Amino acid sequence: MTAKRTVLISGAGVSGTALAYWLHRYGFAVTVVEKAGAPRDGGYPIDVRGTAVEVVRRMGILPRLRDAHIDSRRATFLDADGGEVASVKAHAVAGSVEGQDLEVRRGELTASLHALVRDDVEFLFDDSVDTLDQSAGGVDVTFRGGRRRTFDLVVGADGTHSHTRGLLFGPEERFHRYLGYCFALFTMPNTLGLSREIVMWNTPGKAAALYAVGGGGDELHAFLNFHRPQPPSDVLRDPDAQRELVAETFADAGWEVPGVVAALRDADDPFFDTAGQIRMPHWSHGRVALVGDAAYAPSFLTGQGTSLALAGAYMLAHALAAHRDHTAAFAAHERGLRGFVDLNQALVDNGAATLFPTTAGSLERRNAMLRGLVTMPSAPVRPAHSALTLPEDYGDRSGPAWARPVR
Repeated sequence: MTAKRTVLISGAGVSGTALAYWLHRYGFAVTVVEKAGAPRDGGYPIDVRGTAVEVVRRMGILPRLRDAHIDSRRATFLDADGGEVASVKAHAVAGSVEGQDLEVRRGELTASLHALVRDDVEFLFDDSVDTLDQSAGGVDVTFRGGRRRTFDLVVGADGTHSHTRGLLFGPEERFHRYLGYCFALFTMPNTLGLSREIVMWNTPGKAAALYAVGGGGDELHAFLNFHRPQPPSDVLRDPDAQRELVAETFADAGWEVPGVVAALRDADDPFFDTAGQIRMPHWSHGRVALVGDAAYAPSFLTGQGTSLALAGAYMLAHALAAHRDHTAAFAAHERGLRGFVDLNQALVDNGAATLFPTTAGSLERRNAMLRGLVTMPSAPVRPAHSALTLPEDYGDRSGPAWARPVR
């Protein structure tokens, strides 16, 4: 009887919880540490597309997510004065396949994932990794809460600003590729009576979007996005300075934008960050690997962060199930996923996001494209969404591939 290998996953978000599911399914003993006190709920709507839809189908949660699908009816684009530029089907703008791809609240996805594993996986909430010390026999982990434990493997699934990555690979600046935008996300009252729709205001280099995910509910997801050639590093850890920067940037904006900016000041859930990607030459070091945004964040501008997280978790677990040696497993994981990651990260370049033009000329070209969508069928889904073919699921067999007897 081969002893179960022990794996610590840092982060109970989409990639961490999905990885926990697959590793448990393949016979590993899994522990997940999460700095939040409970599974995170709420959050902006996210997309599950292409290959990732197959991942959630194999996990058995596709019916639940289909029930939770937001199914926005339209996306309306406005000019500087609030006049309508175009109103199109939301899926045509997102590049998703109607009737196949999903859009759900992030909290709905994480709750679905957590429900799958909560009885089978050890969760350590309100704690996080403090130090890692690798040796030939495992990884000695000291937690911020004071406990110490040893695991065979550790996986960092702790997001774009990964602490695990910092411990093993060094400062984020080495791997972060700034894409030329800053943004603020928050919720605000639905004073405009919007229902199952997106309304986006644009001027060159600035955008304000309001997203109503329900049928005329009390709350809107608000989004303020603006172009800056260089990241405003001085405000990234100062919430008051962030609000001031946003207010200054949108000071002359028309339509309902002044009210949106005012709502940011009163919001109790603001999130401010820069749009960027994580690009690394390798996603593992010794017995420690990274998955999801910690390893290869594509940025929200691609709409593929969640899908990459789900596909990456599946591929990493599959590689660890197929190879007893972790070095071989991590190498196989990178070979299998790197091309898919590169294809998705290439969907956007510095200052060149299609929906957020930075010049008057590019804004007019975007608007012409949107007007064309009103009368023409939407283009086929971008191949990046579905360019990865998933290997078979080992879970119907007795444990990991390397632990099964040779017949």
